[in-house]
Amino acid sequence: MYASAPLPGANTPLALLTTTSVLLLTGWVLHAVALHKRLAATRKDPLTGLLRRDAYTARARRLLARHGDTTTLVMVDADHFKQINDTLGHAAGDAVLAAFGARLTAWAGPRAAVGRLGGDEFAVVLELASDRRAQRLEQLVRRLHTPVVLDDGRTVDVAASIGAATPDVLGTRDLSALQRIADAALYDGKHTGRAVLATAQHATVPSINGRRVGRPGTATWGRAA
Repeated sequence: MYASAPLPGANTPLALLTTTSVLLLTGWVLHAVALHKRLAATRKDPLTGLLRRDAYTARARRLLARHGDTTTLVMVDADHFKQINDTLGHAAGDAVLAAFGARLTAWAGPRAAVGRLGGDEFAVVLELASDRRAQRLEQLVRRLHTPVVLDDGRTVDVAASIGAATPDVLGTRDLSALQRIADAALYDGKHTGRAVLATAQHATVPSINGRRVGRPGTATWGRAA
């Protein structure tokens, strides 16, 4: 048996340099992809796929700075969530939270900032002009009041309380202020099945650490779940 002759130029310095460069580039690309995946994982809540606090805050502030009066901030609480956990189990509760995350994402669209702030609390900042706010908020109420079907076929009745705040009505683009005011509006409509759009009166509600006084978890506002 005779060994096959090497291809012409296969072992030339240029060929070796090209091969080495390709291998290095491939290794760098794989490393970059893995790094991107790790960074993305730290930005998102693993259960709902929504942004965690820091990522949500950064994106929300960019949207407010860029679009101002045509933005709307929406706060959402799942209603009777503890009862779902207590009666149906934590797996059912997790399924409800995941469903809420998917519904909020679909409603808000890809350019919005959609975050899980902790437990059953969510926040959204999106472009939404004044003439469309009422209609879109009603649409969100319907989505979040649609029963959730669990993997085992059981159906869970769900509901949410929703408050919204807008820079054009309230005269501020400050994210913390808008969240606090939207939270006060949410409390105004708690368990009523309607979304409440904040007025200047909601801005006068006392707050602690950016949250309405008396709100559970006031000391831990914004902590990602």
